Amino acid sequence: MARDRFSTATRLRLLGRETAARVYRSQTRRQDRRSRLTGRAAFLALVVCSLVVALAYPMRQYVSQRGEIAEQKRNAAEAAERVERLRDEKARLQDDAYVRRLAREHLHYVLPGETGYTVIDPDAAAERTGDPGAADRPWYSNLWDGVDSADRSSPDPRDP
Repeated sequence: MARDRFSTATRLRLLGRETAARVYRSQTRRQDRRSRLTGRAAFLALVVCSLVVALAYPMRQYVSQRGEIAEQKRNAAEAAERVERLRDEKARLQDDAYVRRLAREHLHYVLPGETGYTVIDPDAAAERTGDPGAADRPWYSNLWDGVDSADRSSPDPRDP
């Protein structure tokens, strides 16, 4: 036992002090690092938030204006197409044959020497004649009869 100068209790005490000193040093270093990192992180967060706030409104305006520009381009394309159709129609209206054809179709014009006929749908003619005694009744009775007949003649939308 001559080679050990210190007793076991003394060695344990020294080891405990060294360990405590190491733990204390690592905690203070960690706290120093943590406090520096926290300040830097707070400043960085402040800068990032400031940039987000500063750029939010201009970016929103930019996006909305891009949408408006696209809408206006679409409107301009539709207007150009409408103008082209109207130019074509104007050119066609310069032709007398086209105008005559439109007059015959839409206004039922007949050329001299031709006989014009109007064909009446037999089903529509039967509905027009209606009730022969309707003139003798008051107007509101005719109105309700019309509503009832319309309800009866309309198909049920639930029927396939």
